[in-house]
Amino acid sequence: MAYVDWRMRGAEITSCNCDWGCPCQFNALPTHGDCRAVVAMRIDEGHFGDVPLSGLKWAATFAWPEAIHLGHGEAFIVIDASADEAQRAALLTILSGQETEPGATVFSVFATTLETVHEPAFLPIDFAVDMEGRTGRIAVDGMIDSRIEPIRNPVTGGEHRVRVSLPGGFEYREAEYASGETRASGPIALTFGPSHAHVANVDFSTSGVA
Repeated sequence: MAYVDWRMRGAEITSCNCDWGCPCQFNALPTHGDCRAVVAMRIDEGHFGDVPLSGLKWAATFAWPEAIHLGHGEAFIVIDASADEAQRAALLTILSGQETEPGATVFSVFATTLETVHEPAFLPIDFAVDMEGRTGRIAVDGMIDSRIEPIRNPVTGGEHRVRVSLPGGFEYREAEYASGETRASGPIALTFGPSHAHVANVDFSTSGVA
């Protein structure tokens, strides 16, 4: 099957309600039995066919009642307010797992587990990240506020650095792990943290993760 050629390369922040490390990364069940998460990306270089995506940002909140693979999840997507109509349609297509080889990206995998996808919003997204410092923020005014910082040693208070490599990963190949706190309202209300977070330079395309 022929797919539209697309690519999104840039920085990503993910934060969820599981303990530091996130059992999902190791094919284990979620810490509290359910999964709540926020994800955002700044696209440094990207396109969807002949539609340019460079410079845009997107964010999404998710909730699953049990482990992700058991389904019945819901998602809410926010697209950068500066995106035009064609760019909005392109990003929504990618984020819903379309025009992608089955199972090749996190978008394709997540799409099979979602029961409800709320109407998207088109709003300004504040996205800041320091990969080396493991700090960052995702903010959508009145809807999402997620902040990350380094994991701290409980005895010394010093920064505890963890880097995880997933050679066959469908979200990233290598990520810096961190601690996050998230508050979100709107279609999916979230309150969690300090809990797992990670930052990564990601490179998604039609055929998978580079």
